[in-house]
Amino acid sequence: MDNNIKWVNEVKINRTIEALRKNNMESFFINTQDELINKIKELVKENSKVTVGGSMSLFETKIINHLRSGRYEFLDRYKEGLKPEEIKQIYREAFFCDAYFTSTNAITEDGELYNVDGNGNRVAAMLYGPDKVIVIAGVNKIVKNINEAISRVENLAAPANAKRLNRKTPCVVTGKCMNCNSPERICREYTVIRKPAPNRIFILLLNENYGY
Repeated sequence: MDNNIKWVNEVKINRTIEALRKNNMESFFINTQDELINKIKELVKENSKVTVGGSMSLFETKIINHLRSGRYEFLDRYKEGLKPEEIKQIYREAFFCDAYFTSTNAITEDGELYNVDGNGNRVAAMLYGPDKVIVIAGVNKIVKNINEAISRVENLAAPANAKRLNRKTPCVVTGKCMNCNSPERICREYTVIRKPAPNRIFILLLNENYGY
């Protein structure tokens, strides 16, 4: 990454961290993979019961590998061979976990999290249940405000995810949200987290692009 762009991103991340902290979401600027793993170890004790929301960022940052290391009791929704009812059970058990790992569709510079879900399991766990929510996100998820967050989802995150999931939706053709009525629509639950209870949601921000 160009050093000047990197600097602009650093300023943006620090500005966003300040806003998130004012909104009761403790946030950290993470510089390296080792620093990311060490911060997770600091936040989540060994043998804790953990699970994850659907997220490309968790794979790209190799957090999934860390959670599978045996350090935690990991309810792995991605485990090969799981039946639909077993995955559904993991979604439900997420509410009783010590920590829930996820990313987010957008983070505003005002310190808000904006998310859109297909069946709601991810946003539900972010809102209530697990003792801690660990949000891991690249600088590409930071936007100016809620309007930009909505635009980001409609013109990037939703079409990209629909394409990844092989959904039969108009956005897979047009590359942008058409506010469709398709039975395979993935945009169903919309949430804004603005001022959650303190000491529950933790944001780990990296100066790289991860996920959609």
